[in-house]
Amino acid sequence: MSTTTTELLKGASALFPDEVVTSAHVRHLDLPYGAGKFALITLDNGLDHTKPTTFGPASLANLNAAIDQVEKEAAEGDIVGVGVTGKPFIFAVGADLKGVELLKKHDDALAIGKGGHEVFKRLAGLAVPTFAYYNGAAMGGGVEVGLHCTYRTVSQALPAFSLPEVFLGLVPGWGGCALLPNLIGADKAVSVIIENSLNQNKQLKGVQVYELGIADALFEGADFLEQSLLWTADVLKGDVKVERPDVDRGEAWDQAVARGKSIADSKVHGAAPAAYRALDIIANAKSGDLQAGFDAEDQALADLIMGGELRAGIYAFNLVQKRAKRPAGAPDKSLARPVSKVGVVGAGLMASQLALLFLRRLEVPVVLTDIDQERVDKGVGYVHGEIDKLLLKGRVNQDKANRLKGLVSGVLDKAEGFSDADFIIEAVFEEIGVKQQVFAEVEAVAPAHAILATNTSSLSVSEMASKLKHPERVVGFHFFNPVAILPLLEIVRGEQTDDAALATAFGVAKKLKKSAVLVKDAPAFVVNRILTRFMGEIQNVIDEGTPVAVAEKAVEPLGLPMSPLVLLELVGPAIGLHVSETLNRAFPERFTVSPNLAAVVKAGKRGFYVYDSGKPELDPEVAALLKQGDKVLSEEQVRDRVLDAVAQEIGLMLDENVVAEAQDIDLCLITGAGWPFHLGGITPYLDRAGVSERVIGKKFLEAGVASVPA
Repeated sequence: MSTTTTELLKGASALFPDEVVTSAHVRHLDLPYGAGKFALITLDNGLDHTKPTTFGPASLANLNAAIDQVEKEAAEGDIVGVGVTGKPFIFAVGADLKGVELLKKHDDALAIGKGGHEVFKRLAGLAVPTFAYYNGAAMGGGVEVGLHCTYRTVSQALPAFSLPEVFLGLVPGWGGCALLPNLIGADKAVSVIIENSLNQNKQLKGVQVYELGIADALFEGADFLEQSLLWTADVLKGDVKVERPDVDRGEAWDQAVARGKSIADSKVHGAAPAAYRALDIIANAKSGDLQAGFDAEDQALADLIMGGELRAGIYAFNLVQKRAKRPAGAPDKSLARPVSKVGVVGAGLMASQLALLFLRRLEVPVVLTDIDQERVDKGVGYVHGEIDKLLLKGRVNQDKANRLKGLVSGVLDKAEGFSDADFIIEAVFEEIGVKQQVFAEVEAVAPAHAILATNTSSLSVSEMASKLKHPERVVGFHFFNPVAILPLLEIVRGEQTDDAALATAFGVAKKLKKSAVLVKDAPAFVVNRILTRFMGEIQNVIDEGTPVAVAEKAVEPLGLPMSPLVLLELVGPAIGLHVSETLNRAFPERFTVSPNLAAVVKAGKRGFYVYDSGKPELDPEVAALLKQGDKVLSEEQVRDRVLDAVAQEIGLMLDENVVAEAQDIDLCLITGAGWPFHLGGITPYLDRAGVSERVIGKKFLEAGVASVPA
């Protein structure tokens, strides 16, 4: 490694004193079949598999020192090859993002890129063949260090393999964009680098890594390293010849890049630069000039590290990985009561989804009730059907499927079903009188210790509990649809909810593997309140006269997972109308009830669009229902109005202490509404775009929290 890069890395290391440093241990062994002496480098940060191995400046320096040693041994003929592997269950998961957060200067960011390249490419330049043994999770720079090797093997047990950089707002910057398309072809590389990243950071399993051609051999997890070394010996002796298909550098390459752009456009609508920067590098990698590709990666990495989207992405990543696991304001977990049986009031689709989730995660008896036997049977039948699907997919074996089915039951009599239940959740019609009646019936038959939970999306938990003898055991437990996919659980503390009920709710949420956020009992809580204000402004400008297409297109630059009216269709216009009516009663000065939406609901329409051509087009019947004014806004005017409304609402929610901090609002939008990492949820984007200061006179977050430190 050049002196300049060594100095830059040393400087970067000084900026990151708290790095969890990865060692690169070199040990020597005699390969089987008399193939010769071999040097094996093991990457290990000295911690167990729950703290994955990463690369910061000092870690890169350690790997560089190990390569110094094996380079000398190779040059002197002391070894016949070099291998790189990881500690148990982990190969390496890339750059240490905590260090990236601290960088303030473009030159420092450039040093990280150059440092990684200078170290990794030495593996390709050794006088002997090099081997990467992907024994466990490999992501980002962990994948890339292996791409610089001559050969690669992968464990069949490997659970996660990816280049997730674009998902976070970066590019694979230590060789991924240049090396991968030259190894497996541009189309497969676009799938790994762009498509998988933008598809909620989809991970590959070991078998897929092999099938894609990234690895040359696939071995069982139990004796993976032993088998890899046997294979290595065969390769070095010439008994195994590794053949790779030729890469198509013609029109197929250009078509792959065009496909990648189309994927990026559909996911982020040009709102985040990372995917496009990665595609530029992939496009230029067609020439096979690796050094030019590495230089372009360095530049893209440095530019993006100093950009707001990446900082928002890292902030979002930290919210999901850290804050979600330690919910702000949650009571001491020692107060939580054990839950050995769950009751579900209702047997409709939402209630049945909840029953299935409780059953799969808690593996305790779950009993559903409803107003007639047909509904009860349908609810239990839904759960059984879903378990059968899991069995067909191999997600559960026959014994477990039988056991789970045996744990779920349905009864008409609440006394029979709930007399020994510890946690009872209602998922009935969203009307306060109905829910009060349900809770009164449940309280009369449930044991004194049982927690009574409501899945309400917008009604007052306090009002729901107000007529009970023990309102202290009622808690809001608001899931998001689809229940199995969206991680968020808004846990709502009513005015009289006690710590034991709240602690039990958080304990159950953890077992359900949900991201729980403590929310004050305020109208529509967090996600629905913000989405309703957001959607309300879109509906307002349509009602006033702006064409539907203009209103929809106005928010495309945010890169949201779907347009407002497509989201309305997913939620259901009737539910959207109900929530807007609830919020209009609470805050009539800010929340309107759209007469056009009411007309759509009255007409029984499921949404604003038809899909006859495969793409959403305004339903002619809906178009005929719309009554619009003559005030037509531009896309920019619509966008400003919508963002101003969202910023105002978030400011008011923080003033009302609906959640502890702005971070909780962002966590809710990411995990409950799928809002993208490059927005950081929403508040980092509002700060970056100047909306926060324009509307509430200050930024939501301190400098450096989701932005480049001052």
